Amino acid sequence: MNSMSRGFSNLPPVVKNLLMLNVIMFVIMYVGRLAGAIELNGMLGLYYPKSDYFQPYQVVTHMFMHGNFWHLFMNMWALFMFGQVLEQVWGPKRFLIYYIVTGLGAAFTHELIQGIQYANLLTQINPVNMQTILDSGREVIMSGQNYSDPVMGKMNAILNIPTVGASGAIFGLLLAFGMLFPNTQLMLLLPPIPIKAKYFVMGYGAIELYLAVTQPGSNIAHVAHLGGMIFGYFMIRYWRKTTKTLY
Repeated sequence: MNSMSRGFSNLPPVVKNLLMLNVIMFVIMYVGRLAGAIELNGMLGLYYPKSDYFQPYQVVTHMFMHGNFWHLFMNMWALFMFGQVLEQVWGPKRFLIYYIVTGLGAAFTHELIQGIQYANLLTQINPVNMQTILDSGREVIMSGQNYSDPVMGKMNAILNIPTVGASGAIFGLLLAFGMLFPNTQLMLLLPPIPIKAKYFVMGYGAIELYLAVTQPGSNIAHVAHLGGMIFGYFMIRYWRKTTKTLY
C-alpha cells in the first residue's frame, strides 16, 4: 500500500493517462459550457438507443465525461487510490482491459434496464404525449425542467438525458481490490473507522442494489454501478481459472 503515497509522476502509465484524459475532457466540457458554444456531455454522453441523439461511439466516450467537479473528483480519487495498486499487480495491458470491460459492462447493464423501463412506459403513454416528447422533450431537459406527468417525465429522461461518468469502471475496480486484497484495512471518512476491503465492497454493493431497486428514476445510475461490479467479478473468476500467474 506504500505505492498510494507516490507522486503523480510515479503513477503507473494507464492510471496516469486515464486521470489526465478524464480531467482534460472535463475542462473542455466546462469551458465549452461556459462559452455557450457546445454541450459536450450532450454529444459524448450515452443515450438510450431509441433516442434520436444516440450514437454508437457514446458507448465508449461516456466513460470519460462527468457531470460536475465532485462527480469527477470522487471517481478520479478512487482511480488513483485503487487503480495504481491493481495496475501494478496485473500490468498495464490487463488493467486497461479490465477497466474498459467493466465500464462497457456497466453501460450494457444500464441500457438493458432502461430498455425494460422504456417498454413498460410505452404501454402507459398515449401517442400524443409521446410525440410531444419527441418534438420538444430535449428542449425541456435543457431548460432544467421536465414534464409534470410522471410517465412523460420518465420517458423524457430515458430519451433525452445522457449517462456520463467512469463510475461503472470505478466500481469494477473497487470489486477487484476487495477480491485481491480482502483483508486490507481501509479507513472510512464518515464515520472515521477502519474496515476490511471485502466488507467495504460488500457493503457498497448492497447499498447500490438497494438504491437501484428503491430509486429506479434516480439521476445516479446505480444499476450501472452494479453492472461494473458484476462484470468485474466474472472477469476475475475467469482469469483465476485460466491464468496461473495472475496474482
